Amino acid sequence: MQEHLDESLAELSRYAAQPSVAAQNLGMEACADLVAGMLRARGFSVETVPTAGFPVVLAERAGRSDRTLLIYNHYDVQPPEPLELWTDPPFTPTLRDGRLYGRGVSDDKGHLTARLLAIDALLSRADLPCRIKFVIEGEEEIGSVHLPEFVRQNRERLAGDACLWEFGYVDHREVPLQYAGLRGICYVELSVETATRDVHSGIGGSIFPNAAWRLTWALGTLKGTDERVRIPGFYDPVRPPTARDRELMAQAPDTADDYRARYGVKEFLRGMIGGVELRIAEVFEPTCTLCGLTAGYQGPGSKTVLPARASAKVDFRLVPDMTPDLVLKQLRAHLDAEGFSDVRVQFLGGNPAGRTDPDDPFIRLVSKTAEPVYGVPMQVVPMVGGSGPNHAFIHDLGVAVATAGFGNPDTRAHAPDENLRVDLYLKHAKHVARLIQAFAEETAPGPSIQPRSKRAKA
Repeated sequence: MQEHLDESLAELSRYAAQPSVAAQNLGMEACADLVAGMLRARGFSVETVPTAGFPVVLAERAGRSDRTLLIYNHYDVQPPEPLELWTDPPFTPTLRDGRLYGRGVSDDKGHLTARLLAIDALLSRADLPCRIKFVIEGEEEIGSVHLPEFVRQNRERLAGDACLWEFGYVDHREVPLQYAGLRGICYVELSVETATRDVHSGIGGSIFPNAAWRLTWALGTLKGTDERVRIPGFYDPVRPPTARDRELMAQAPDTADDYRARYGVKEFLRGMIGGVELRIAEVFEPTCTLCGLTAGYQGPGSKTVLPARASAKVDFRLVPDMTPDLVLKQLRAHLDAEGFSDVRVQFLGGNPAGRTDPDDPFIRLVSKTAEPVYGVPMQVVPMVGGSGPNHAFIHDLGVAVATAGFGNPDTRAHAPDENLRVDLYLKHAKHVARLIQAFAEETAPGPSIQPRSKRAKA
């Protein structure tokens, strides 16, 4: 596999050089075609399936075993802005000091090409050990708006025995992490319009409503200085972590000092100092995060203007058993009750949280096959703070979902100078090859792998 590493990185560089920013509808169809070609080159049967948004690339190739491994990835990437903070242009992948830099090289294009490198190694010896199905969507970075319905409509076509998810990390100790679940998300844009155009502040300042103030007051009702979300009923569905969850979180390393050093954080919310309390709060508490504000003049110097329009991007990270639909209803009812019926709520995407039992046989298999590559066992973590559409795979397809990947603490996903470490890229490919081989050799499904007709009802 080492001898083909440069070829794989070159393939990734071509892939990452193709912009595919779902939020901006930039290069999406061209990138889907590129992905389809990469899979056809490996002998996969490929179809680019249209959705109401961007297409999903489905690929399948049979193997010696009847077992079927689903592999989920996505070809869309985050917007590259602010461009001035990149050392090199974001869509010009650049290799330096053992890292490849570029938008999407880690999240998530590199994870696909590393897995293709693993498949190439397996194919060089014989046919695939088992059947592999790829599901590669183009809307993950905008909330996988259409994927859950796509999964429901294609249950039989996507049927499998387990699913390898799109990402994974090693921590600051170089220990690979296995995340058994992802938080959900409900992403909205709040907006208000108080006039048809901006107004001279000397004319309207004391007699016209100000959209920026109007929105600020509305946002102020969502969360208190105690960091509690004030929407009535918001916390009612929250399922607390189990005793097993707490046990696993207690085994995880303390990240407080690493976070302080890496992000320049001087303190944590509510006086938390670290330890298991911080780790549990990080993933088992729902959030209301103000992601961006837009109103009025924001250029250099001064402009005396009263804004006619204002908007804010807000994400709610959801834990079991919260749902985006319920949060949207609660948010609308709350704004109305607080006198802000004029504030528009636009749903931009979301999914419920999805969890696999951290002791599931597939989780154990992914962890077991990592140890010979990394030299240490995988650290199993019951939940990660990020989100994705794994709920649809777990609940509609009935498969266990496990994570594995090469992200590193300084991978800078979603930020300028996103990167991957080449050594970890190769390790991930080796791990995936071992995983596929071991998965094919399992003689019987584990206890969580039920007949597909039953799984869909789980």
